[in-house]
Amino acid sequence: MRIRKQTDFLSGLMFIVVGLSFSFVARGYSMGTAARMGPGYFPFWLGIVLALLGAVVALGAMSKEGEADHMARWDIKTLLWILGSVVLFGLVLKPLGMVLSVLALVLVSSMASHEFTWKGAILNAVVLVAISTVAFVYGINLQMPVWPAIFTN
Repeated sequence: MRIRKQTDFLSGLMFIVVGLSFSFVARGYSMGTAARMGPGYFPFWLGIVLALLGAVVALGAMSKEGEADHMARWDIKTLLWILGSVVLFGLVLKPLGMVLSVLALVLVSSMASHEFTWKGAILNAVVLVAISTVAFVYGINLQMPVWPAIFTN
């Protein structure tokens, strides 16, 4: 058998690894039964289902139907912009609050796009700040600073 769709095959392998990893870690929790589920029951079976889905995707990549594709080279610059924005968000969340941290996350991660415009990035940031505030602060009452401490005193 020959791999015709490298992207699907590698995605399937990633699903298998992540699913089996979740199931392996979940074994450390008490499982319970289907009637009285323990904390490890759902993540264990979710991991198994994810691994099976990955196997289906990986095997489908070996089908003779459809056109073949190859995995593109990684764009390290784009990857670093995106990973850097997530790290930056984690570092500045407490001192700057959620609103300014989400704004920084969106603006920095937008730099990864080849179609970057300031207008689009700011519009995206405003919409994401609004959704995040409604969902996390008012919806589920997540305890995090919304604004920097200097604004709340």
